[in-house]
Amino acid sequence: MLVSILLGDGDILSKVIYVALYLIAIIISFSFHEWAHAHAAYKMGDDTARLMGRMTLNPVAHIDPMGFIMILIVGFGWAKPVPVNPRNYRNYRWGEFRVSFAGIFTNLVIAFISAFIYVFLMVSEYKTGRQLPDTIFTFLMILGMLNCALAVFNLLPIFPLDGAHIFELIFGKLIGARAIAWIHSHGNLLLMILFGVSFLLSRMGISIVGDVADWVFTRFCNLFLWIAGFIL
Repeated sequence: MLVSILLGDGDILSKVIYVALYLIAIIISFSFHEWAHAHAAYKMGDDTARLMGRMTLNPVAHIDPMGFIMILIVGFGWAKPVPVNPRNYRNYRWGEFRVSFAGIFTNLVIAFISAFIYVFLMVSEYKTGRQLPDTIFTFLMILGMLNCALAVFNLLPIFPLDGAHIFELIFGKLIGARAIAWIHSHGNLLLMILFGVSFLLSRMGISIVGDVADWVFTRFCNLFLWIAGFIL
């Protein structure tokens, strides 16, 4: 995706700036997502990630080379999974849920803050008449949308995504151990099918995760616009 943007038609400087903003946003998002997992595990009694240097916002500790390459090619990739040992949790079920949901929650918080700053600056422009650089709004839009997309994607009940762990905790007893084992053993296949279907749909201008992410971020922005309407 990012490579195709650079190779496509249009002003080269604008394309380079957009790709640079996207890469900065993905590095920030991945770093906070993985840090949140490590921090939640530490709070629950497992210091595995901390001892391995993963409880940090340093992107070098979290970036996966192949996942980063996939970002350049298709616009979406992955970071290194944070190593945890659930046996160290003071409460196994709560620890599993908290650690699994920590990354998703953090991504939503970043998106929420991005929407707030986006609307705040937009209202400030309106009140003062001073126009801010479009690059600022573009970056906030990318950061907000990207974090919404990461949250939606990671909520999918496909192993090893965070959503699979949450799904197992909530519905494990209902669907049974055999179904859970099937989800675990076929996770990579399901992800490949998902990426394949997503790629085909993208050729038709359809992006399931992207459309949901757009809806969520728009709701965040509309909330702050609604609040601003009472203040102004």
